[in-house]
Amino acid sequence: MRRSKADSLKTRQALLVAARHEFARRGVSRTSMEHIARAAGVTRGAVYGHFRDKGALFQAMREHVKVPLVDVIDAALLDAPDRPLDGVQRYLLAVVEAMRDIPATRETFHILLFKCEYVGDVKVELERQAERVGELVEKLERAFRAASRLGQLRARMPARMAALETAAFLMGIVRLWLLDEAGTLMRREASRLIRAHVATLRKA
Repeated sequence: MRRSKADSLKTRQALLVAARHEFARRGVSRTSMEHIARAAGVTRGAVYGHFRDKGALFQAMREHVKVPLVDVIDAALLDAPDRPLDGVQRYLLAVVEAMRDIPATRETFHILLFKCEYVGDVKVELERQAERVGELVEKLERAFRAASRLGQLRARMPARMAALETAAFLMGIVRLWLLDEAGTLMRREASRLIRAHVATLRKA
């Protein structure tokens, strides 16, 4: 029984990796369960044994990789309670570093931004992303409120506006970073751009 469970888990992991690769290569709408089965080296029946449909497989693939738009921000901010702007900067840098250093994260971002039509079973992912961005803005706003209380936030900069500006900045930098596959547009400057963005929010 233990062996059977181990084999089942191994197959599921292989399917998630295969799905991510196939979605990134073909696009979500053009990828079939047969494509994923072949890529994972299993039968189509084995795929349906783990996932009821492609929508369920897509959601599981998405959950398999932590996309660090929200997941890491708490740790970054908690590490700098007296310097919340440093925490925001560390969080933004961690997102770019994850895309640079973790292929699964990079590939997942690529699927979500460029390879996915948010219709049918996958539409729920777009709703989920909107919720996660809302969470991100709320957490950033708390950080900027703390910075304001400590006298570290730029004068007359509302915390809510700083949070929205930073969220929009992050979305833009992620998209540009992924587009810059040749590394000639902005990848090399990403860290400097992040530090410059946070610097504009600091009290002079």
